[in-house]
Amino acid sequence: MTFLDASVLLAAEDRDDKNYPAAIRLLESGSDLATLDLAAYETANVAIARWRDEDAAARLSERVFAIGRLGTLVRADAELISNAVAIAAEHGISAYDAAYVAGARSLNGQLVSCDERDLVSRDLALLP
Repeated sequence: MTFLDASVLLAAEDRDDKNYPAAIRLLESGSDLATLDLAAYETANVAIARWRDEDAAARLSERVFAIGRLGTLVRADAELISNAVAIAAEHGISAYDAAYVAGARSLNGQLVSCDERDLVSRDLALLP
């Protein structure tokens, strides 16, 4: 199971992102994909607040829910949040990033992220 964080979904929407080609390949690979419900909020926030692009927000939202239909969409619950808090404290990362780590671990999946500073460099995720 390949567990995607929001940064991979955003990279696949942004042709100027250095991870764009790899993110597109991953999304089109036919792999068993998963993500958090949080990804819908995170990607919409970037599309609206930073890019000012409602169409991109709609495409990203559809992509998140397509992963849910074709793969797995992990929803926040007490156990996920508890695990995320512990991971955040252990690794000194945000609860948001830690939630993706916790989600991937809950499915015995591999977290894939473009967040080199907080996730990849700490061996908590792989680049796409």
